[in-house]
This record gives sequence, C-alpha cells and structure tokens, in this order.
Amino acid sequence: MRGLNKVTLIGNLGKDPEVQVLEGNVPVAKFSVATSETYRDKSGQPHTSTDWHTVVLWRGLAELAQAYLRKGSLVYLEGKLKTRHYDDAAGARHYVTEIVGEHLLLLDKRPGESS
Repeated sequence: MRGLNKVTLIGNLGKDPEVQVLEGNVPVAKFSVATSETYRDKSGQPHTSTDWHTVVLWRGLAELAQAYLRKGSLVYLEGKLKTRHYDDAAGARHYVTEIVGEHLLLLDKRPGESS
C-alpha cells in the first residue's frame, strides 16, 4: 500500500509572495497563508483560532503567484507537506515544514465583479 501526502487549504496570504529565480531560470515563490477556525467554548462564547502555513510554489505557479497574489489574497491551495533541514552558522540543525503547492485557485473577486 502506498501512502498519501495531501494538503488542502483555503486562506488568506499574510504577505506578498517572495519570488526568487534559481539556477536554470527556475522561479520559486514563498509566502504564508492563514487559515482560521471559529468554535464556541462551553459557555457559548465564540473563539477564533488562526494557523499560519508556509507555502512554496515552483515554476508556472510561482509566476502566477508573482503576477496575481498580494497580501490578503484569498486562495484555494492543494499540495503536499515537505520537511527539510539546514544547519546554521553555529552548526545547529533546524527543521522546516512547508506546503509545496501543486494546484492553486485565486478566490478573490475581480475588480468590478458583483457579489
């Protein structure tokens, strides 16, 4: 049996995408997406919990992000979790978990579009 690594998010960008062009002219975009859940406690008081997710997009999706996404943009994203590590100058190892996007839909209304 094979495993499944799939993430689906609907949320808002926390900042404009940061785009770099790597060796071989390969664009990569990185940004954060906030997802929020609202729930009620035992007394009925509403509470909102927000989680922040780091998203990485490659090639065509990175170009799409650079052209159309801005802080606050509402997006639907499908991808997979990837964990990587790096060692800092002091030799300490750090682990980073990111969502590598595979499908992206822009959910914002276009200017002039009615609700």
